[in-house]
Amino acid sequence: QLQLVESGGGSVQSGGSLRLSCAASGFTLDAYVIGWFRQAPGKEREGVSCISSGGGSTNYADSVKGRFTISRDNAKNTVYLQMNSLKPEDTAVYYCAAIGAIATDQRMCATPQIFGSWGQGTQVTVSS
Repeated sequence: QLQLVESGGGSVQSGGSLRLSCAASGFTLDAYVIGWFRQAPGKEREGVSCISSGGGSTNYADSVKGRFTISRDNAKNTVYLQMNSLKPEDTAVYYCAAIGAIATDQRMCATPQIFGSWGQGTQVTVSS
């Protein structure tokens, strides 16, 4: 059974950093595009960043470009999201999700409903 588990969330002050991890079990990540998504209270789930199965291609939402970096270590079956210069508007529950694909693009990353496997989410709270 495919399972994704996020970790690394927490509470930080504006300008701080966090690194989220998405660990997979029950399958190997190297055949999947992995996306990070977030959902703030009262808002729709939005795409934050995606990475191709081999790690050579990445996509970012405009709101996080230059601040967040997605990476993957297929040997560890884990994908990471390094979040720097955090802002209060980054506060949300962050989810990782997988889709059986090799390549990713901006449109795929902006469409969470096409991702089939999801983690339980990890809360990120940024205070001003």
